[in-house]
Amino acid sequence: MLPGFSRWRWAAVLLAGAGGFVGAARAEPRAEPVASGLAHPWAVAFLEGGRFLVTERAGRMRVVEPDGKVGQPLAGVPQVAVGGQGGLLDVVVDSGYASNRTVYFCFSEPGNGGNSTALAKARLAPDRSRLEDVRIIFSQRPKVSSQMHFGCRIVEARDGNLFLVMGDRYSRMQDAQRLDNHIGKVVRITKEGAPASGNPFANRSGAMPEIWSYGHRNAQGAALAPDGKFWLHEHGPQGGDEINLPEPGRNYGWPIITFGENYGGGKIGEGITEREGLEQPVHYWVPSIAPSGMVFLTSDRYGAGWKGNLFVGALKFSHLARLELADGKVLREHRLLQGVGRVRDVRQGPDGLLYLLTDSTDGKLLRVAP
Repeated sequence: MLPGFSRWRWAAVLLAGAGGFVGAARAEPRAEPVASGLAHPWAVAFLEGGRFLVTERAGRMRVVEPDGKVGQPLAGVPQVAVGGQGGLLDVVVDSGYASNRTVYFCFSEPGNGGNSTALAKARLAPDRSRLEDVRIIFSQRPKVSSQMHFGCRIVEARDGNLFLVMGDRYSRMQDAQRLDNHIGKVVRITKEGAPASGNPFANRSGAMPEIWSYGHRNAQGAALAPDGKFWLHEHGPQGGDEINLPEPGRNYGWPIITFGENYGGGKIGEGITEREGLEQPVHYWVPSIAPSGMVFLTSDRYGAGWKGNLFVGALKFSHLARLELADGKVLREHRLLQGVGRVRDVRQGPDGLLYLLTDSTDGKLLRVAP
């Protein structure tokens, strides 16, 4: 033993040489399979007894048992306009689900003139075989002949109102800057679908009273932060995926400002990234990661260093992004579970663990092990 070295210091040296020095970076998490055989699953919610409620884009909703058994499609799902990016999309359970068994789901709704993003409310039957008292409480206006950019994420705020994010439908991106429609908007509504009290444009002539914020492209992730603030992320075009913190009445710029460009190259509009009166993103990606799904981790199941981090799924690069935050800003980004598959959704379960859905013909429900 060298002079001045105690036994514990020698142990530390040996551990360091083996890659196990105390304080070294934690081991990578791993994705454990919960269920497979899901056809392009889009969203997962959590039910009683460790069960899961999963939507499939083709218009099916299924219950997955704790042992991974995938149930038959639930009866009662309304007609869905399936095609392209359209179908049965997000699903969440009501904050009072334990007593009222209420769920909310959004989908592409067919109708005269095309289709639109719609939000429905229903009760899950006690035997979990069907949806009961199904009511469409909100429909995006106008309907558009397009199979693109439905958005469609639902978040219940602490005040009990619902946020619903909706895309620009691709062919109607200029409408994201107009207040007389729901294209490229976040709306804030009651649980019966009425405009929520205090919405910023409720008293403006010619404006839709449900609108909360505008100038969005195609948001496929939304979540409440631990402080109750509403966050979302949205797909950019070729580059320029964004994380935004939508405030009432604010304009988030699409398609006037963007960090992306046209598919195949070329500027969008004037090709600018900022303009007075238009909000800048909290964070953006170039190149695009094609984000989908979003959650703030509030548990300590993965250690204190992850608590409060923001997690975002990446469709394009098949990984889970972990974002460290401080004062509403992104400090660092880490790419986890690379190669796990096209991550469509990420949620925190009642057990405090993270769960993912992968989007494929043999889609999987995965648990992120600590």
